[in-house]
Amino acid sequence: MKTIRNFTLLLLLINSAVSLAQAKISATKINAKQLPPGIEYEGKLKSGYRWSDSKGDNIAFICETGEYRNPKLQHDGDDGIDAELFAYHFIMKDGKPSLSWKLYDLVSDCPLDLTASFDDFRISDIDKNGIAEVWMVYKTACRGDVSPAEMKLIMYENGKKYAMRGTEKILQGVDENGNKSYDGGEYKFDPAFMKAPAEVRTYAKKLWNNFMDASGPEDKKL
Repeated sequence: MKTIRNFTLLLLLINSAVSLAQAKISATKINAKQLPPGIEYEGKLKSGYRWSDSKGDNIAFICETGEYRNPKLQHDGDDGIDAELFAYHFIMKDGKPSLSWKLYDLVSDCPLDLTASFDDFRISDIDKNGIAEVWMVYKTACRGDVSPAEMKLIMYENGKKYAMRGTEKILQGVDENGNKSYDGGEYKFDPAFMKAPAEVRTYAKKLWNNFMDASGPEDKKL
């Protein structure tokens, strides 16, 4: 009888775990005023989300400084300007925020046209394992021509970082037959992404292609 009860309890635990993993993760948009006390960040908050998954109560957001001259960075002349990008993920533990990961990138000492901005930020559970994926797409450049900006797609899941790196796609011209020629648009998965589930890489490719064109995203609702 005791063996039957133990087996029944085991089945209940397994079903509970499966139900949790299959539950749809619903993320709520938040702004800077809605961040809990104790969260510190740099830059201006651009977009943020709060959600619950199997890891707990989560908060993630992205920040940009915009163009400015950071006195902490090295500059070769008087014309160079800087711009920094930040992303943060916190898990609430006993009512207090605990930093899970932080992303940082920048363009520094740029005397030309500077680009450093996020194009997209979103939460998903593509592999349906009950742990949210945190996605962001951003571009950086310091250029005096029409060359493509560097483009990165970063995803975090359960504290692990996955990255696609390449360039945006820019229209270079149209010939007499109406054929368009482009520069850029290539990308490369990092080793972590190559080991990710196939459905996650498929989604990453769609997201990349959606924001690859320098003229703007094709469709923000993937």
